[in-house]
Amino acid sequence: MAEAEQSDKAVRDFIWNIVEIHSQLEEIHKSWAKMLGITEAQWLILMAINELDDGSGVSGTAVANKLGFHPPFVTSQTKRLETMEFLTRPTSPDDARFIQMSLTETARAEIAKLSIKRKALNATILEGVDQTTIDYLNKRLSLLAKNSRLASQKLSIGVL
Repeated sequence: MAEAEQSDKAVRDFIWNIVEIHSQLEEIHKSWAKMLGITEAQWLILMAINELDDGSGVSGTAVANKLGFHPPFVTSQTKRLETMEFLTRPTSPDDARFIQMSLTETARAEIAKLSIKRKALNATILEGVDQTTIDYLNKRLSLLAKNSRLASQKLSIGVL
């Protein structure tokens, strides 16, 4: 097999591995969401808020950007999560046009109940992979994500 063909096959294999991992993670997210009585998208929104909130709340735009969701979708889903008492949506003290979302104690308690299962699940996913390898993979995957966004943009404007 020629070097170019081997390289192309390696890229295809890599992409299919990513597709498989994505599919499995999606099923895992659906399971976590079901345990809380919410949708997968709502689960991801809660996880994004949990990740992004530094104590002053998180904007809907920041959540939408982290998840690649449309901001109006985040707004509608966070309103539902607020009704379910999983988060608060007060207006920003700096600009009343914006909200700063935070998880409620109810949400934090529910997420904490799942933490032992989540840690066990993560250990299963990362079995045989040491911290140095995880750090290396995260750096490379971050670069690949950035390059993928660029490639997608190029394709959408007809540059490729």
